[in-house]
Amino acid sequence: MQNSTPAAPNSQDEIDLLALLGALIDHKLTIIICTLGFAFAGIAYALLATPIYRADAVIQIEEKSGGLGGLLGDAGAADMFAGTSAAATEIELLKSRKVIGQTVENLKLDVVAEPKLMPVIGSFFYRRYTPTEQQPVASPLLGMNSYAWGGEALEVFQLEVPGAYEGKQLILRAGEQGQFSLLNDDDELLVQGQVGAQVEEHGFRIQIARLTANPGTEFLVTKRNSLTTTLNYQRDIGASEKGRDSGILLLNLESPHPAAAARILDEVSRLYVLQNVERKSAEAQQSLDFLKEQLPTVRRQLEAAEQALNTYQAKSGSVDITLETQAVLDQVVELDTSISELQLKRSEMERRFTRQHPSYQALMEQLNQLNSRRKQLVDRVGDLPATQQELLRLSRDVKVSTEIYTAMLNTSQELDVVRAGTVGNVRIIDNAVVDTSQPVKPKKALVVVLATLLGAMLGVAIALLRHALNRGIENPELLEQIGLPVYASVPFSKDQQQIERNAKGKTVSHNSQLLAATNPADLSIEALRSLRTSLHFAMMEARNNVLMISGPSPSVGKSFISTNLAAIVAQAGQKVVLIDGDMRKGYAHKLMSLPAEPGLSNLLVSTHTLADVLHKSEVPNLHFLPRGMIPPNPSELLMHENFESLLKQLSGMYDLVIVDTPPILAVTDAALVGRLAGTSLIVSRFGLNPVKEVEQTLQRFRNNGVEIKGAIFNAVEKKASAYGYGNYGYYQYEYKSDGK
Repeated sequence: MQNSTPAAPNSQDEIDLLALLGALIDHKLTIIICTLGFAFAGIAYALLATPIYRADAVIQIEEKSGGLGGLLGDAGAADMFAGTSAAATEIELLKSRKVIGQTVENLKLDVVAEPKLMPVIGSFFYRRYTPTEQQPVASPLLGMNSYAWGGEALEVFQLEVPGAYEGKQLILRAGEQGQFSLLNDDDELLVQGQVGAQVEEHGFRIQIARLTANPGTEFLVTKRNSLTTTLNYQRDIGASEKGRDSGILLLNLESPHPAAAARILDEVSRLYVLQNVERKSAEAQQSLDFLKEQLPTVRRQLEAAEQALNTYQAKSGSVDITLETQAVLDQVVELDTSISELQLKRSEMERRFTRQHPSYQALMEQLNQLNSRRKQLVDRVGDLPATQQELLRLSRDVKVSTEIYTAMLNTSQELDVVRAGTVGNVRIIDNAVVDTSQPVKPKKALVVVLATLLGAMLGVAIALLRHALNRGIENPELLEQIGLPVYASVPFSKDQQQIERNAKGKTVSHNSQLLAATNPADLSIEALRSLRTSLHFAMMEARNNVLMISGPSPSVGKSFISTNLAAIVAQAGQKVVLIDGDMRKGYAHKLMSLPAEPGLSNLLVSTHTLADVLHKSEVPNLHFLPRGMIPPNPSELLMHENFESLLKQLSGMYDLVIVDTPPILAVTDAALVGRLAGTSLIVSRFGLNPVKEVEQTLQRFRNNGVEIKGAIFNAVEKKASAYGYGNYGYYQYEYKSDGK
């Protein structure tokens, strides 16, 4: 009997860390397979994925002076014509439906025509084919001529479809000598035609400009909704300002077709510049219309002022203005001209800004200052003679009206020139270009690295999950902690596994399957020899020499332990009989290489005698009683007095009687045998039986009045997650003779 080993002094955290590290080592094959699998998948994706290229263009937003010149002044012109446009505003204008929608219409981007490629590998072959004059199109691979393999091209000049087919994928199949057919996804013919000719049938209108393909090659054609296409390109086209307030806009578009991407960006840039010019020209035209509305009124005011001055001079006998009055007149005329210009400017600003706008407020402050100075001059005029006052007033009106009218005429001519020669305040710095030598997607090295890391993480996750879900006992200390002594820890035997594989499917094998006979130096047999020694002392106080071996569940190795324990005890010189007490699914006869019938069931129903069912084995001093014919009532047979009489008879004939029984949690047979046995052991398998299951097994036996002496920890494997336990480190060693 093994003594309970005290727990290691390590803290629980350290034990958990060691267990996790050990679990990773134990499942290293899973981690390696996942890592390599994902790495190969990443490499395959990097090679087979369609490369994405980026087209880039640069646009500059410049300062733009206004066209109202001296009339509105520099500040007014700057306000009216927005000297430097905000980048955010210009980006929204550039990506507006007016610009993008016109691009879609001009380049027919709502018509998508692509060659049909073989899934997974088709793109790889298509991209790598280089057309030549002798062979512009690649030959079909393995005769699959419906797929494109390189060099195929389709250019659709016009495509109109019924509303029901908008957004649906159609198939265009190339024919002989420029013929083509348009089919739906059910392979129904919709339209037939010739390249270059417009065809209109059943609501379809199509004209193919160019078709280069082998006969039978198919293309996927889709007529998309124009608005949907516009919205998609608004999302796909990127625009950003290079540096804050730099006025430089960077445009980009990613696409698997580099030439098409560059063409789209160039068209967007051209239309954006064009709408900017139109916008500036419209502003100049608006100001020009305003001035033309005011010119007739100012002209009439000028004519009325001249007429009033001439009439007064004729009535007064050609009175001349004195030098003092002339000086005052010049100042008043200058102030009135400025005030009139500011009032005109105010009228223009009221059309564009609110009264709280800073520019409007500044203009009103300036106007108030001029009115204040004019009032002072008017007060001085009050001191002049009445004749001079009237003459000054009339002359002032004439001069002011003349200067205003002249300025408005000049400004009108300037705006007319500005409107005709407007160039806008944006210009294209760099046309769209694409670096076809370096696609932006996929980044092959990054994809492979990330895929490898993902595979490694997945492998680690699977390993840790399997470790967490495996609630089976892997440490014999856990059995001893529930009060069950561990008599032996039996290592897993690969030799026994190979023997069972070789004998699989055979009713009776003529080759020995008893490991104690074929490989007595196996580590598991050495462990059973230790069990034999422990049992020798444990059974001294037993009421008889009957040993029952059971277990919680199937597949724990009860038959392996029973047969090989019986063999090594017999090899020690004792007379042993092994009884296969599992009359339902007894397996011991296969390990003993003996027939299953007749056996125990036949003996208990008195159809055979003990001499008929008791077999000699290949091991001297070892006899075997197989299960016999499978009866309908195994439990009732074990409860019969015939079974008790049998055990008493065999107990007197042999030094040791070993009974291999079914699992207790499955049937009650083991409890019936245990009540008659002097010693009872259970077998628990490494990593299979949880602690709760073993506790339930013990409780089941206790309820039936059976005391379990101890446990045999079977099929122990070398696991890194169990290295910290130190309970069966001998498993790492093999100590045997060098002789053959």
